[in-house]
Amino acid sequence: MMRQAVPCPPEPERSSSSPEGLEETTERGGGQIRKVVEENPVVVVGRRGCCMVHVVRRLLQGQGVNPVVCEVGDDADESALLAGLSGASAPEVMPAVFVGGRLVGGLDRLMAVHIAGELVPILKQAGALWL
Repeated sequence: MMRQAVPCPPEPERSSSSPEGLEETTERGGGQIRKVVEENPVVVVGRRGCCMVHVVRRLLQGQGVNPVVCEVGDDADESALLAGLSGASAPEVMPAVFVGGRLVGGLDRLMAVHIAGELVPILKQAGALWL
């Protein structure tokens, strides 16, 4: 006897590790995200539902760091948001990884820093690791 597949219910809205109310557009959310970047040792800013945010978070968790993840909406202007956060004209890199309030870069830059063995000292200096 063949069984019929049970349809998967839609995923409920799950709360990420981002503080409440940060999933907004550039005009309103930029100041809030800047405050989170200044107050937390490691912050990842990325698009809502982006798979690269997951990869960045897993890499950092593998190092023993639990980053704050701020998700922005699809209508956010990446270059304006990142320029406002980093204080200079930044290239469009999403997800953007901030360590100690400074922009490290995107996933490719984070991987390069990790492979070079420079990630752990940067995380220690920012106070994200106590080893």
